[in-house]
Amino acid sequence: MTNRKWLWRCKSVASGCLALVVLLLRVVPADGQHNATAEQEFQAAMNAQDHGDLHKAESILLALRTKHPGIFAVDESLGLLYGIQEKFELAVPILKVAVKENPASAIAHANLGAAYLKQDKSTDAVHELQAAERLNPQDRDTESNLGQALLAAGQRVEAAKAYGRAVALDPGNSDLRCDWAALLLDNGDIDQAAKVLAALDRADTIPRAQALLGEIAERQGRFLNAVEHLQTAAKLDPSEANLYLLGMEYLKHWTFQPASQFFEYGIKRYPSSERMRLAMGITYYSMNQLAQAAPIFAQLLETHPENASYAELLGRSCTLTPDAIKECEDLQRYAEAHPGNADVDIYAAETILARSNQAPNVETAVKLLDAAIRADPKSAEAHLQKGLVLQGGEKWQQSISELETSIAYRPASSKAHYRLALAYSHVGNREKAQEQITLQKMYREEERNGVDARLSEVQMFLVNTP
Repeated sequence: MTNRKWLWRCKSVASGCLALVVLLLRVVPADGQHNATAEQEFQAAMNAQDHGDLHKAESILLALRTKHPGIFAVDESLGLLYGIQEKFELAVPILKVAVKENPASAIAHANLGAAYLKQDKSTDAVHELQAAERLNPQDRDTESNLGQALLAAGQRVEAAKAYGRAVALDPGNSDLRCDWAALLLDNGDIDQAAKVLAALDRADTIPRAQALLGEIAERQGRFLNAVEHLQTAAKLDPSEANLYLLGMEYLKHWTFQPASQFFEYGIKRYPSSERMRLAMGITYYSMNQLAQAAPIFAQLLETHPENASYAELLGRSCTLTPDAIKECEDLQRYAEAHPGNADVDIYAAETILARSNQAPNVETAVKLLDAAIRADPKSAEAHLQKGLVLQGGEKWQQSISELETSIAYRPASSKAHYRLALAYSHVGNREKAQEQITLQKMYREEERNGVDARLSEVQMFLVNTP
């Protein structure tokens, strides 16, 4: 029987794909005597597999395995067949047997390691792939799979070395080279990542290479170059990922109009992309188009009712224009259903008070603020809002302790100092009122960049979102 070699490989190791390779030797029964019938049956199984009839191939191999146990080629082929079908719970035990039958086979160890990798058993995968590497250090697929296994095991530096060895064995493989560069970039080795991609032939025609070069340029502070590379990537391949990265590049540098255009286009092409909609909402928020931002956050919250971040983004929008956004009513329902989130409780209370000062609404707002203070006793904003509610009810003396507490936790709040000045004035303490007015004027100057700080805080949430 002629030796045969199968290769099962996806384009990108980084996408979670792997290779299962098996070199099948002549079928020799356990008694060592050549069996022509067994050979023919084995060949029939291989022919069935070649023609896509995996069920027939499996039946023949299982029968062969029963009649002639202990044949490496049969066990390895059956294990590989299950691997191709992603039946790894069946593949692994058989591949383990094959390794015992032929421990000197690099391919046997490589196949078992790849199967372990698919089962997310990274430690076992590393062990088997390192064994395969020792037996055959010249196999590209073993090295690339070892890199993936080491990465899954948290050994990022060693993983990068394995990818490097894989590229050295196949220098023209753009997928492997991009995998290596991506890992180096994630590891913070930006200059080395750039060198890896610099050696890539025709990089200007490869979308993933352009996306990586864009990220490299961004981290090196070359923002115009970053945009150029990311635009090229999106033009070559207008995928969800490439359009998102391009929009994010503009958003990071507060170039809101082009960011909104790319996100709008991305949403039309990929309406199911939640991160694209989230980015669009934050872009609207950054442009102060809160009536457009809030519905997006509310929709995301409706889809994911347990997501506190979406509730907080909706709350931020609502506190700026609470009477103009219908979706702000959703905040109260979320806060009541999820006690213990101080920020959401505060946002909900603020929006309730802004919509109406009727007694039942004030009572609801006070309950929410009290809940916020219980959840976070050091919340300066919760104590400030509680002080404002008390002042709204002409309870000036009672408001003083809340405002003083707020200032203790956030001394640079011009609003809290102003409100405390009003309280002291109403109770007749003019000297303390004047002290607070002086502090209010001083901190008001420092808060002129408050809008920028607000935008930066929201955008950092998006930057840290996968």
